[in-house]
Amino acid sequence: MVKRRHHLIPLFTTRATATVSVALVLFILGVASFMGIAAHKVTEGIKGNMGFVVLFNEEVTASDIDAVRSRLKKNPGVSSISYSSPEAVLDRWQKMVGEEEDITRLAGVNPFVGELEVRVRPAYASNDSIGLIITPLQLMPQVSEIKVHTELVDRINSTLRSVSLSLIFVAVALLTVSFILIFNTVRLTVYARRFTIYTMKLVGATASFIRRPFLIDNIVNGLVAGLIASLALVGIVYYGRTFDLSIAEVLTWDCVIAVLVGVVITGILICLIAAIFAANRYLRLSYDEMFK
Repeated sequence: MVKRRHHLIPLFTTRATATVSVALVLFILGVASFMGIAAHKVTEGIKGNMGFVVLFNEEVTASDIDAVRSRLKKNPGVSSISYSSPEAVLDRWQKMVGEEEDITRLAGVNPFVGELEVRVRPAYASNDSIGLIITPLQLMPQVSEIKVHTELVDRINSTLRSVSLSLIFVAVALLTVSFILIFNTVRLTVYARRFTIYTMKLVGATASFIRRPFLIDNIVNGLVAGLIASLALVGIVYYGRTFDLSIAEVLTWDCVIAVLVGVVITGILICLIAAIFAANRYLRLSYDEMFK
């Protein structure tokens, strides 16, 4: 009984250590996934607020405004259109500069004209795409000017591109390091039972029969590690959502569940692949080579 106990404790310790190690790696991958989703949604939000302003002539009529609005609605790149009357534009400007500067008293009339604020879809948030939208509008007689902040659009797109490339690089690096760490962890668990493999070979067991328990064990280990990592990730998200309400808008529960499922599946697949490679390696070794 004593010998059996001493045999089971190291085996249990090895499996527990391997499971916790895999769970930690999966947790880091899950956090990186949340960061990627948050960055993507923030990027989409920034691009969704990009667009241009159409200024009308002073003698523009309601039918002229409707003609421009209907033309914009037919464009697939336009996401929203909002019209501001000259009085609304004056009101907005007055709130911005303060009541001490009354432009109507100085000018005698309202110097502002009606305008359409147009927002484009994220896929069209570039100077080239916006240019294709505004080109036909510039030929319309009721339009006096179209304001597009081209430098700001270029700067935002350049910054977002740099951030996206950095996140992709970090994600690839994390995935590579994670696979290597998990592979080595699983390999150590198989290494601890290499003499069991050799003994089974001596009694005539086939390679698939020997490999099967190792694959099942590591599938279970990957599943348990994925569940442990998922619980930790849920705790992080729940705490973050109670601490900052904006996190709830960026990380919805649909996205969180998708990441958790991905973490569990990744843990199972990587552990399974690593177990296949490790078991095949020790199946090919001779007795003397197992001591190396």
